[in-house]
Amino acid sequence: MWNNYELEILYKDESLVAINKPSGLLVHKSMIDKHEIYFANKMLRDQIAQWVYPVHRLDKPTSGVLLFALNKDTARVMSKQFKEHTIEKTYLAVVRGYPEESGIIEYALSVKLDKIADKDSSEEKEAQSAVTEYKRLGSVELPHAIGKYETTRYSLVKLLPKTGRKHQLRRHMKHISHHILGDTKYGRGEHNKFIREKFDCHRLLLHAHSLKFTHPYRDETVVIKAEVDETFNSIFKNFSWDRIKLE
Repeated sequence: MWNNYELEILYKDESLVAINKPSGLLVHKSMIDKHEIYFANKMLRDQIAQWVYPVHRLDKPTSGVLLFALNKDTARVMSKQFKEHTIEKTYLAVVRGYPEESGIIEYALSVKLDKIADKDSSEEKEAQSAVTEYKRLGSVELPHAIGKYETTRYSLVKLLPKTGRKHQLRRHMKHISHHILGDTKYGRGEHNKFIREKFDCHRLLLHAHSLKFTHPYRDETVVIKAEVDETFNSIFKNFSWDRIKLE
């Protein structure tokens, strides 16, 4: 699938480059998918003929804005911004049910260790504080019975993580029982099956819509936005959300 695939470059200057990562593509090599041979960092390096340094992560099934540094010094500066939570990240997600119009999820999350990146870390760690703001942008009720309900309700939400815990958004939406559609790890199987069969949707409906940060070397604010893919657009049309203004 990824052979000869050209990544969409959203932003590039002398020190930074950002892409619109497609769903299903790993950022870098992981023990979770030993068989994978395509990674965003290697594909981008080959595409622009420059070495790139990932400064944050997106899960494999998540699409959207992914930022890289073009040198080690910039990577350190930007990684510090991410760790200090001074970067504003905005995500879009389609979830089951009708969440409140807006709210804040404050729910500590246990540490999820990566077999490669965290191989020297202790398994015994206290749960870390995690905060996510959300806003409901649209809702739909479908005349299809799933489980004990005669109709099915879904919502489009904007998610703003204030911390950066592993799988934070997916776990937080599960915590408030508004699971993200297409999530095979934290979601609901019956709803995932429904959107596959009814709407030909075979991906996690979570998209990193924008990044807002201070440029590491210039006194300016950078805002990078990524458009959703065809699958998201198809869901928007089917749910009559295609006129919602995504800010």
